[in-house]
Amino acid sequence: MIRSTFSGFTMAQLALSASQRAIDVAGQNLSNVNTTGYTRQRLDLISINPVGASFSSSKFDNKVGQGVMMNGIIQIRDPYLDIQYRNQLAKVGTADATDQILEKIGNIFDETDSKGVRSAFNDIISQLRNIAQLSEAGEESSDALVRSACTVFLNAIHQNATSIDNVIRDVLDELQSSDIKNVNSCIQQILELNTTIKNTQLMGNPALELQDQRNQLLDDLATYLPIQVTYETEGTGSEAVDTLKVTFTDEDKNVHTLISDNKGAEFQLGTTGDGIPVSLKIKDIDSADPVSDIDVTNLMINGVLKGKMDMLNKSEVFDGTETKGIGYYSSMFDTFVNTFATVMNGLNATDNGATAHDLFSTSDGSATFTAANIKISDEWMNGTVTLTRTQETGAGGTENSSAYSNILKMIDELSNKEHDFVVFKGTMISGYDNIQNTQAIERKASSSILSNHLSVLYQIADSKDAVSGVNLDEEVMDMMRYQQSYNAASRLMTTLDQLLDKLINETGVVGR
Repeated sequence: MIRSTFSGFTMAQLALSASQRAIDVAGQNLSNVNTTGYTRQRLDLISINPVGASFSSSKFDNKVGQGVMMNGIIQIRDPYLDIQYRNQLAKVGTADATDQILEKIGNIFDETDSKGVRSAFNDIISQLRNIAQLSEAGEESSDALVRSACTVFLNAIHQNATSIDNVIRDVLDELQSSDIKNVNSCIQQILELNTTIKNTQLMGNPALELQDQRNQLLDDLATYLPIQVTYETEGTGSEAVDTLKVTFTDEDKNVHTLISDNKGAEFQLGTTGDGIPVSLKIKDIDSADPVSDIDVTNLMINGVLKGKMDMLNKSEVFDGTETKGIGYYSSMFDTFVNTFATVMNGLNATDNGATAHDLFSTSDGSATFTAANIKISDEWMNGTVTLTRTQETGAGGTENSSAYSNILKMIDELSNKEHDFVVFKGTMISGYDNIQNTQAIERKASSSILSNHLSVLYQIADSKDAVSGVNLDEEVMDMMRYQQSYNAASRLMTTLDQLLDKLINETGVVGR
């Protein structure tokens, strides 16, 4: 059977169109080589099958395909790498949030290049030692010098307490004003893009650039919490459109839907009167009761939200959790302050402790000293109470002000005796040093974890770029290849034209 006369021209025309469009796609890739988030595109080509059987067909027919057909322009992405990348982003988010907060805590207690609590504490001991000298015994000015040293000590303590409160306030502000807003904003922007992408696809446009924008937002969302992204296709043929579903799974294996096509969830942050603890709730659009909020405060697996929530809410041994959050360092600091004040007040009491002569009191009237409420007692400030230099009375029951055995006992308690600081036993100043040492160890561990997570993230990102990124060398080689195929298709059309000219103008004219 003779092939249709113009079928060869149709084949050549399809080849020309395909080569031209492939060059256009290569040009689009090259023009976006520096565009953030751009995914390399490729022209999807398929071979057109030969025409089916007919009455004139026989087994001796050698049918040839009908050319090439453009099946669409697609993005080159590896779904497995996308999953890996987003999971790793959540791990980096957790480690980075933890590391930043630990750095701020370290700045509070680090006294390497400045004078603070430790220096003021040593000055108190120095002033007490001055009293315990014969030349200074009985001098009222010595008592004032100790009180002045204690005032400086308490000022340093109050400054650290204020700094800790500022860290808590800063993290809360970041969560409320930045992180939660960013999460909800990402969800809303993705919902808008979902609608736009669907409408664009219904008009025959693949909306690849819009999908790039959506993928960037999904990556941003993955930094805050671990998400799972699934795609589904609705409709068939020219009416087929892509739909998106985004979920996250908590520690209890409960799946919460964040985005389902044009419906989205919303996160809310709740605090108590003093700001701690902080609660995180979500309106799950697929839950049995989508109006009610679901508390996921302690159910986050990874992400910036988990890192900051854990550091705000958890205090390890002080609340039975496994995270040394801000509350751990604050509680350890309060324990140090309470131990110091309790020991000093106990030693300054007279009549074997029966009569209180408190040097320190609390500003809020509570029985427990904290870094925020400790102060010099009013009695010590106005001179009603002074340092008890000895528990022994002089001859005939007179005051034995020249003795200083009680001062020596204070010095010994502050310098040498071990005290219980919940997590360990040690001298008074070692209780403060332990805060610094613990923070340094935790910071080193968090920095190491962050570095490891970042290293893995960069490796995955490089793999993603190798697949989805624009490579100048590859695109230039593709252009050269498409140019050659275009020239070949043009040559095919010229050859077919010459054959047709031969058939029409020269066949059957012999002998005329």
